[in-house]
Amino acid sequence: MKNTIRARLFAMAEREYRDFSSALVPGCGTMIGVRLPRLRALAKEIATDADAYFAEPCGDLFEEIMLRGMVIGCMKCPTDQRMQHIRDFIPLIDNWSVCDSFCNGLKEAKKKPEAYWEFILPYLSGEQEFAVRFGVVMLLFHFAQGEWLPRVLAQLEQVSHPGYYVRMAVGWAVSVCYVRDPDDTWDWMQRVTLDTETARMAIQKILDSRRVTGADRERIVQLREQRKKKKS
Repeated sequence: MKNTIRARLFAMAEREYRDFSSALVPGCGTMIGVRLPRLRALAKEIATDADAYFAEPCGDLFEEIMLRGMVIGCMKCPTDQRMQHIRDFIPLIDNWSVCDSFCNGLKEAKKKPEAYWEFILPYLSGEQEFAVRFGVVMLLFHFAQGEWLPRVLAQLEQVSHPGYYVRMAVGWAVSVCYVRDPDDTWDWMQRVTLDTETARMAIQKILDSRRVTGADRERIVQLREQRKKKKS
């Protein structure tokens, strides 16, 4: 099955797309250039016979790793079985693209938030950069809204991993929280000291959002200027 899937991936590969995409994903390993919609369609097909698929080890192509994450997200199985596949998959994540696509595909988290919240928490204090990013991105995709938002902010405050991709994910998550609840997130931002890169990312992401207007936008602009003055 593994060899058959690899052959199909190579048949779908596009050199120009590979050259463009690989430049955007540092650390992606060997990429052959298969577009994400085609990977998703293949994942849905594989998910109909997922047991046979998971009986073989994952290949080392970027697309093979991405595909495995997509299958985990769309396959029909009990939650505990999916979570075991997630545990097995996380050590394979070595770039932001696989991480974020994988997290976005885990739609079950919205249906069973309490179970996934408890599952995610240990990863936020881990040592491996992309395992921590997995936890943060899961928060921003599936929990940063409504009654969960204060709990998300409380967890973001405790993330201490120094990795670039973790700090960027935390900044992104803060911006998502601000877009959805400006006042509570602003109060949190005044109380919590973010490192320079995380704060820069959060501020830029907030200002990039068309949903942030008026006074909510103005105070972020002022915060950006204040930080620039301090830096100079």
